[in-house]
Amino acid sequence: MHRILLAIGLWITVSAPLLAQDRDTKVRNDRKAFQASTDWIYNDLAEGIRAAKAADKPLFVVLRCIPCEACQEFDDDVARRDPIIRDLLDAYVCVRIVQANTLDLTRFQDDFDQSFAVFLMNPDLTIYGRYGTRSERPEFQDISLQGLRKAMAEGLRMHKAYAAVKPALAGKQPRPVQFQTPLEYPSLAGKYTTTINYSENTVRSCMHCHQIRDAEREFYRHTSGTIPTEVIFPYPDPSVLGLTMDPKEMATVARVAPGSVADRAGLQQGDTIVSLDGQTLLSTADLQWILQNTPATAKLAAEVQRDGKARSVTLDLGPDWREGDISWRTSTWNLRRMALGGMRLEDMDDQQRREANLPAQGMALRARHVGQFGDHALAKKAGLVQGDILVAVDGHTERMSESQLIADLLRRRKPGEVVSLTFLRGGEKTTVSFAQQ
Repeated sequence: MHRILLAIGLWITVSAPLLAQDRDTKVRNDRKAFQASTDWIYNDLAEGIRAAKAADKPLFVVLRCIPCEACQEFDDDVARRDPIIRDLLDAYVCVRIVQANTLDLTRFQDDFDQSFAVFLMNPDLTIYGRYGTRSERPEFQDISLQGLRKAMAEGLRMHKAYAAVKPALAGKQPRPVQFQTPLEYPSLAGKYTTTINYSENTVRSCMHCHQIRDAEREFYRHTSGTIPTEVIFPYPDPSVLGLTMDPKEMATVARVAPGSVADRAGLQQGDTIVSLDGQTLLSTADLQWILQNTPATAKLAAEVQRDGKARSVTLDLGPDWREGDISWRTSTWNLRRMALGGMRLEDMDDQQRREANLPAQGMALRARHVGQFGDHALAKKAGLVQGDILVAVDGHTERMSESQLIADLLRRRKPGEVVSLTFLRGGEKTTVSFAQQ
């Protein structure tokens, strides 16, 4: 009965019209909902480890950025222990971490543009698998409770056979990092304390996950001057391989783009990718972890199940394979400041080009937004306004996406170096310049 009443309390709290609440209230209400829970350990990984060891259960660790609206509905379903996953949650010790301030980056490495992620772990913090994917697509096209359930079931299987499977889990474990916690990054040092202030300015005291990605890029920018490709394009979506994954499965192919890397490798709709590069896949997030740690060129061996039969295929990744669309990422705003003077650009489609009498393969990047304040106002100060069409930037006149242009500038140009750009407004061309940040 206690669990039923608690579940009702959680449902009322997380199902309230959160959009009507201010952001501070959302964070405070989250703590209020979970502090009394007997099913969730709140913001205390050490207690979760102790409880998991005592119960001989694996850990189900949720990382959640509370103020962010993305994945809120899915997080609510997990938080109130939706019937689809409730019985499997009982087999785990469940921990909810809602602040990134002191997140142990030697243990938790993730796509920090996400606002929700799950780590399935042994009590010794060996990772069985990851769950949670975010893209420009609607939430339900990337994740589902059905897919999470299947990942959880596989995590439980691994836990029961831990001694036998542990050697094969080596590739899933975190890589060496420059800083153990986000607070150690130079651009974040001194801006936050180790705990959230629940009395006032609550959201301001809570570091957002995307700020970790921002800090990583700032570190490269101000130490080496340029930013590596893998840092500009983190955790590539499977679409860079030509894959669309089925969110209701662990790693099953929903579609293959003709002529893509996946198509050339022979992958087909309905294939289940059992393992990639020697790692068992529990989810699309596991696939992205492998891609994140794959070099600029590589051949990745995949074991596939098709019509009940095992097959082996090889994905041949050539130069620029990871350069997908990053325009949807929150952390791209900071890259726009560095490279584009605070502009948000969009490549004009063929119809728009014809209407503007612009060539099909030339640069035509329309300014959807021009920053108005502070460091994001460099383009504005140079004379650009919303609606201007960039036709040449730093010697480039060919057709490019915003993501491609950002990457090119951040890999070639260091802070302080001046770039010129030519834009169209009312049929007239104007050339201006500003310094990279």
